[in-house]
Amino acid sequence: MKPIPTRSTAVTAPGQPPRLQVGALCWRRSRKGLRILLITSRDTGRWVIPKGWPMRNRTEAGAAAREAWEEAGLRGQISAVSIGVYTYRKRTPHSVFLPCVVRVYPLEAREMLQKFPEIGQRRARWFSPEKAARRVAEHELAALIRAFDPDAWATASPGPAPNHPADQSQDAAQEESEND
Repeated sequence: MKPIPTRSTAVTAPGQPPRLQVGALCWRRSRKGLRILLITSRDTGRWVIPKGWPMRNRTEAGAAAREAWEEAGLRGQISAVSIGVYTYRKRTPHSVFLPCVVRVYPLEAREMLQKFPEIGQRRARWFSPEKAARRVAEHELAALIRAFDPDAWATASPGPAPNHPADQSQDAAQEESEND
């Protein structure tokens, strides 16, 4: 696993409690079996899951679904139940690292849109769970990916992800990548 790139001037914010983020473990079934979507981060290009800050007037699961749409153009069914958490250090523009805890919600991908806010800023690719686990830098996230069983979460899903602007779009795309 590659370490998170650092510069000698980067430091962890002293006395900062971990900040909560929410993430979507996007998955689908294909002829090759279970697939997990990873995207690249905008700053370092490392493989991650869609994630971001909680949002006012949205549940954590709803915010995770929104991040999947904004960062990867995915819509689908999000579980209201988290599969776990992982930690990482988020680098700020001032070379300070903020400790973050990411609560992860599984999202069954139903469609991949051609238009979404961060199109062209990241790469997205479907991996087998084992390959996805090897690609991410965070050991706790790798363990969540390896242990994920979509059938165990089927009954925890409340239905389609909460409405957001992508719900209005008619531009649904076929899945971008079968070249796992």
